[in-house]
Amino acid sequence: MGKIKWRGGALTAPVPPVMVSCGTMDKPNIITVAWTGITNTVPPKTYISVRPSRYSYDIIKQSGEFAINLTTAELIKKADYCGIYTGAKVDKFAKCGFEREEASEISCPLIAQSPLSLECKVTQIIELGSHHMFLADIVAVDVDESLVDGAGKLHLERAGLAAFAHGEYFELGKKIGYFGFSAAKKGKKRNKSRGR
Repeated sequence: MGKIKWRGGALTAPVPPVMVSCGTMDKPNIITVAWTGITNTVPPKTYISVRPSRYSYDIIKQSGEFAINLTTAELIKKADYCGIYTGAKVDKFAKCGFEREEASEISCPLIAQSPLSLECKVTQIIELGSHHMFLADIVAVDVDESLVDGAGKLHLERAGLAAFAHGEYFELGKKIGYFGFSAAKKGKKRNKSRGR
């Protein structure tokens, strides 16, 4: 089977449709973005790419802070809503019934219903074209207790996370492997201490 050649386009998929909270506890906002990911391990760094015309852009630029709240399949309709409507006209926390949760290292609220939130401080803004990238240090991670076992291991597979691919949302399915499984010796158990 052959491939059809198209011009360059934004077609990496799937990507996480995260809800980014910003602002303050008194005047918060949420913007849903899919242009996000990890850029570095030590120190832990992430990014979000936002159009300068978005209401949240100036809030994040001025405060230098935001939180990435992971989206579950159960929350996907609310996440979609937060990506369509502007915070200039709608209180998205109120409209979606989200609880504001205080962060430990930043002033903007976390979304309590999200199973995992990354508290982020902007270190650089890179103007790329249609979007500007907020490069940020991950200064704290807030994890729902139900995702952590007695040994302190994170089980993110329990969260029921959602994915976004070319304009459509999907619920993540069954596990098909783990990091390093292609090189693991037969019968050898996976190192349970990996991950947090």
